[in-house]
Amino acid sequence: MEQNISGVNRAKWWQIAGLALNDVATNLYMWEMIFISYYLNGIVGAGVVIASSLATVMRLWDGITDPIIGIILDKTGGKFGKNRPFLVIGQLIMLVMSAFMFFVTPKFPKAAQFAVFVIFYALYIIGYTCQCVVTKSAQTCLTNDPKQRPTFGIYAGIFGSIFFTVAPLYSYTYLLGKHQYQFGMEYFQEMWVVVAVLSFVLTAIAYIAIRGKDKPEFYGIGNGLEQKVSIKDYIEVLKKNRALQMLVISASTDKLATSMNGNATVAIIVYAIICKNAGAAGLVGTYTLVPSIIILFLGIGYVARKFGQMKGFKYSSYAALFTMIALIAMFIFGDPTQLSLPGDGKFAGWNTFSLAFVVLMVLYTGFKQIAGSLVYPMTADCTDYEVYRSGKYVPGLIGTVFSFIDKLISSLAPLIIGVLCAAVSSSSELPTAETPYSAGLAAVGLFCMFGIIIFGYLCNIIAMHFYPLTKEKMESISADIARIKRESTNESKIELKKKGA
Repeated sequence: MEQNISGVNRAKWWQIAGLALNDVATNLYMWEMIFISYYLNGIVGAGVVIASSLATVMRLWDGITDPIIGIILDKTGGKFGKNRPFLVIGQLIMLVMSAFMFFVTPKFPKAAQFAVFVIFYALYIIGYTCQCVVTKSAQTCLTNDPKQRPTFGIYAGIFGSIFFTVAPLYSYTYLLGKHQYQFGMEYFQEMWVVVAVLSFVLTAIAYIAIRGKDKPEFYGIGNGLEQKVSIKDYIEVLKKNRALQMLVISASTDKLATSMNGNATVAIIVYAIICKNAGAAGLVGTYTLVPSIIILFLGIGYVARKFGQMKGFKYSSYAALFTMIALIAMFIFGDPTQLSLPGDGKFAGWNTFSLAFVVLMVLYTGFKQIAGSLVYPMTADCTDYEVYRSGKYVPGLIGTVFSFIDKLISSLAPLIIGVLCAAVSSSSELPTAETPYSAGLAAVGLFCMFGIIIFGYLCNIIAMHFYPLTKEKMESISADIARIKRESTNESKIELKKKGA
């Protein structure tokens, strides 16, 4: 449906689902880059701390580019829309620069490879930023209906669950096994082909999905007139948009936790070294996929739509927190070497530890998906709140400022992991499946996999106590924006008639 007479803008289901696929398109490249420390360490020849530090520095650079791209997006318009140019430009930059990183860098002299890689990586990040901003920005064009907007979280959650199930299965169980558990050149180049093709196809789908809505009548107050936004307005948003402030605190601490939890080195430590079952790393998502999607449906489809996105986010954070505490207790007081799953090459029947692990991971994954999937539509709520609060439509600013602080904090993940690994090991290389067990390494693995998650969800719970956008508030904001749009559209028509006369 298009914008109706009351000013409420609704989208078709496939448009919302299509935009959600843009998140998968960028996550494909993001997933490939979580292995970048191994590429730098094993192919380029950088030391462990240097390789981990570069990932941190590039993450910071990623954050710095966010506000710049956001400002450009807010000033963009025309026949190609506000968001579509960033989809195309971002995808092409990522495609070309990532190919240079994995295929061109090794052709340079060894002494120059690190510097060349850094240049390619920095340019790649500009493209990544361009495409990522569209996921948040375009939601405000698709729908402003408080009951429909959470459905983006359902699609994003389902696609995310499938992706983060298949990606480890492909990367760890299939591809790493195919290459004898070595992160060699063939491993990275083969992964690049898969990532590049899939990301390109999903980006094309997202482009088609937003094409009908990426128009001036669906921007901001909907009168199609150019909006002048200054640096002063941006500062004002950061100072006075309490909803954005609280969401940034929640999501950025979550991102730090999940970045450490999903890091390739941490997975190797926990599954290969502590559990002595590297094959299980890629199989966990297989057993949690369907049950976690059911939890996601119930959490967003019922709780978030009935009681509001803020309550859905807070309640799922409580549930994930308690589940994670139970997982840590199980690893401390149980025997993790008993972990064995069908398909890992070691499975000889279910045992108590394995069953309990799967059940807790199902619950945690489901609750995590609810909270993580609601962040995107809640960001769109923050954009509508700013239109309501100040009359300024700045989706690029809000989306990228959110990303900037998110990335600023989460950029610490590879550095923290690299420093902790270096502190407990005398080796100059990152841990691999062949690295022997040590108490220090086990402590690092458990902290980075589970302990940091508790911190993230505690921050969620505290921040949501101060988050102002309840369900009732968003309904009021939606009605008020609809009124402003009607009045603004009538005023613009009168203004055009005067000019014509």
